[in-house]
Amino acid sequence: MKLIIQIPCYNEAETLEIALNDLPKHIDGIDEIEYLIINDGSQDNTVEVAKNWGVHYVVNFKKNKGLAKGFMAGLDACLRNGADIIVNTDADNQYNGADIEKLVRPILDGKADIVIGERPIDQTAHFSPLKKKLQHLGSWTVRVASKTDMPDAPSGFRAYSRDAAMRMNVTNEYTYTLETIIQAGRNKIAMESVPIRTNPELRKSRLFSSMFGYVKRSTVTIVRSFMMYKPLRFFLGIGGIVGLLGAALGVRFLVYFCMGQGAGHVQSLILASTLLMMGFMTCIIGFQADIIASNRKILEDVQYHVRKMDYDHDREKAEENQ
Repeated sequence: MKLIIQIPCYNEAETLEIALNDLPKHIDGIDEIEYLIINDGSQDNTVEVAKNWGVHYVVNFKKNKGLAKGFMAGLDACLRNGADIIVNTDADNQYNGADIEKLVRPILDGKADIVIGERPIDQTAHFSPLKKKLQHLGSWTVRVASKTDMPDAPSGFRAYSRDAAMRMNVTNEYTYTLETIIQAGRNKIAMESVPIRTNPELRKSRLFSSMFGYVKRSTVTIVRSFMMYKPLRFFLGIGGIVGLLGAALGVRFLVYFCMGQGAGHVQSLILASTLLMMGFMTCIIGFQADIIASNRKILEDVQYHVRKMDYDHDREKAEENQ
């Protein structure tokens, strides 16, 4: 059983060694532990620090591509190098490395394919009261959208089985944390959450420049993911609301018309007709989007089998060369 711990990095030379030193060297049930960093266009000596420490693999981007693309590139590299379990953690040592054993244990026991670390958000000193509330609100929204019970959706401290990693797709360019939960929940991938510890803050988060920006981009990611995985429900909901407003205005016009006052409320009739048409067209879009979503599921299944053949072939070649 091989575990590869991956760390996305962007100008992390000052904190990377601290994070690496905190990682486990042995876990019961794991035969081999290796380490990988994703150098997301760093301008400092992040790669040099990693190589001097003894990191096994380095994925290099010449230009910063963002956390989502870095995460997927890391999964690809880990799978090609024979990982049975992949753990993702941060280069700023936000998460306690010893808790990686907690993350991988449900996968080793066959209880889950994805395990997410639940941070003690309310007890984290460097989280402002507003950030704590937004973290809880965001997690609740993702739980509703994904139909899961993950209490800490934005947590980047998580473990994936080989099979689950091969099924992951991230289409947004912001972050993988929210979309992958919605995708896994909708695809019925077994997930668990385990409580983990966090370390004192070494630097400010680079994922967002302001709280408003974080909320805006997270909201777009959640809505977009929900549209992708449950388009019929999304568009029928919107179309139904618009159609009901149109129907209500239509009934209002009929009431006035029956009272002999219809001539003064023609505007209501026009607006009602427009809203009913918009509601109908939105519902049609929902049915079309649902057909596209069904085709996407078929493509994802084909992609999974292609990936499995590709990655298994790479693993067999690596084992032959050893």
